[in-house]
Amino acid sequence: MVKLDFGGVKETVTTRKEFPVEKAKDILKKEIIAVLGYGIQGRAQSLNMRDNGLCVIIGQDKRFTKNWEQALEDGWVPGKTLFSVEEAAKKGTIKLYLLTDAAQKALWPVIKPTFKEGDALYFSHGFSIVYGDLTGVVPPENIDVILVAPKGSGTSVRRNFVAGSGINSSFAVHQDFTGRAEDRVKAIGIAIGSGYLFPTTFEKEVYSDLTGERGVLMGALAGIMEAQYNCLREKGHSPSEAFNETVEELTQSLIRLVDQNGMDWMYNNCSETARIGALRWKERFRDCVKPLFDSLYELVASGEEVKIVLEKSTEPGYAKKLADELAAMGNSEMWKAGKTVRSLRPDSKC
Repeated sequence: MVKLDFGGVKETVTTRKEFPVEKAKDILKKEIIAVLGYGIQGRAQSLNMRDNGLCVIIGQDKRFTKNWEQALEDGWVPGKTLFSVEEAAKKGTIKLYLLTDAAQKALWPVIKPTFKEGDALYFSHGFSIVYGDLTGVVPPENIDVILVAPKGSGTSVRRNFVAGSGINSSFAVHQDFTGRAEDRVKAIGIAIGSGYLFPTTFEKEVYSDLTGERGVLMGALAGIMEAQYNCLREKGHSPSEAFNETVEELTQSLIRLVDQNGMDWMYNNCSETARIGALRWKERFRDCVKPLFDSLYELVASGEEVKIVLEKSTEPGYAKKLADELAAMGNSEMWKAGKTVRSLRPDSKC
């Protein structure tokens, strides 16, 4: 393990240097890893583990044609490595519960009876366990309950693995029946291609994740972009100018500098005018938005946000409503402008 010091706050993480893939394979050599759900995370994690030489099977409902056909395309064989969710769960000693949060609630009565003493139940999100009073997901006492949460989409988990890098992940042990839960969870975390693993709890993972998704990672980012774009358009700026100053420069230039060496590095690589203005307005945005984040965190911790998710995701016609909302976003002037701008990039294949 590697000890890190964040300005006086110390943290211990696990890297692939002291926990190599060969060690993970040795720990998991007698396990049958059943990945339940071949969605974005299920596909990425199962392919990465298979490529690392682990015994992996897939549990996927045939009625979800797209996922089933993707599994076939990826080389999973019906009756050998591809089964129904229930059948795969019966076979697996470590069950990776990677269905959607709503599906985890719905299928738990089917999955729970498949556990044998000493099995492990694995999540990539603390949702079902932390909000067990709402989901009904309460594991048996004679199994391990573990979590590895990649800090990126399944698409990135797979892409980075293929490229030879990795996505950092958090890990947690909620229940250690066998005494081997920590070894098991770290082994899977390394096997799915994590860059490094940092410890958390199920509660902290889900609180930070739901706050982040609604905040900086998705909700706040999209909302702030729309606000600035609309402001510029209302003041007479063209769609190209508004989009480039709002999105294109951020995604194609500035955020890459942040990724490279931090926010201060990005500021130091911008003009003096930009630096002075950004430093002054950063304080205003921070002070304005902080109360909103406090409110968001409270709603997440109280379970109110989870109730909304479970209610909306099970409403009749939810899939169509979601498609309509995303289509409205994609068909907005701002993102139509984005499609046009992307097509004009020198390396574009559009």
